[in-house]
Amino acid sequence: MPLHKYPPRIWDALKLKQGIYARLPQHYLKSLEDATPPTAVHWKPFGVKYRANPKTGLKERVQDVPIPIYYPPESQQGLWAGEGWISGYKYSQDDKLSTRYKKTWKPQLFRRELYSEILDQKFNIAVTARTLDLIDAAYGFDFYILKTPKQDLNSKLGMDLKRAMLLRLAEKSLYPEDPARQEQVYQRYKQFEIPREEAEWVGLSLEEAVEKQRVLEMKEPEPAFKEYVDMLVKEVAILKLTEPQVVEKK
Repeated sequence: MPLHKYPPRIWDALKLKQGIYARLPQHYLKSLEDATPPTAVHWKPFGVKYRANPKTGLKERVQDVPIPIYYPPESQQGLWAGEGWISGYKYSQDDKLSTRYKKTWKPQLFRRELYSEILDQKFNIAVTARTLDLIDAAYGFDFYILKTPKQDLNSKLGMDLKRAMLLRLAEKSLYPEDPARQEQVYQRYKQFEIPREEAEWVGLSLEEAVEKQRVLEMKEPEPAFKEYVDMLVKEVAILKLTEPQVVEKK
């Protein structure tokens, strides 16, 4: 596809319409098209298009413009719950007449050991205070990972954990040595179960998905002699059916 004929802002969308990208599973391509905005963390949207000006009382249009947030690579290896770095300016003496200097606000991180009931494993993860509050609100680490959408998790680690949990549920491979415990945990989280064919694609980046699709399409060709053996077997079977049968009279 000659991309130079189209504006650069739609190149990524056009790329998904051809080649190996177009052969990716539909449920995965649909997840890439999800444009649901993440939950506001560092600002409060007004939620309305118009409001009355508090000074003049006149109706004016409201523009909900989110604060630009930078997510460093380290945030993908932790669970920051949507928090990131915010850049702005601060006055040296909290007075607008004083010197203004540039400042970056960063979230406070904690190392916490979190236990996954589905995976039956503990993870030492960098989290924020908001992450811990959301885990408590979801009634557990597994519920938080499974309930939270991709745009709110905003973490490669979080999506990898979600994929691993969904695969365990789809394969019903929980606690193989303890059937009673397996049934108990499965009943608790079965509402999140999806087919294995979909679960193994959850949380994959586009590069990982393309590589997975390429591996699936690279099937080893069968040796030629197998095809000739099958043909020979069929010919022998046909010859046996066409041979006259001799019936002896008693």
